[in-house]
Amino acid sequence: MAKKKTDEKPKVAKELDGLELNIDSFGEIQKSLPIDKINEFLNKKVDDKKLRDRDDLDEIKGTDEEE
Repeated sequence: MAKKKTDEKPKVAKELDGLELNIDSFGEIQKSLPIDKINEFLNKKVDDKKLRDRDDLDEIKGTDEEE
């Protein structure tokens, strides 16, 4: 049985509004936003286990956790 296609767009964060991802016939990912903007969002919002013990983590994220 084939999957039903819906035209409904998935919910995304406000910072990534307008993001659309598609995979072409060559397996390449086509995106509607620049990868730098996506990476910046992920750096701020997603906890990276590899970076937890770094002393300069606040500088990398650009936030101050002491507030």
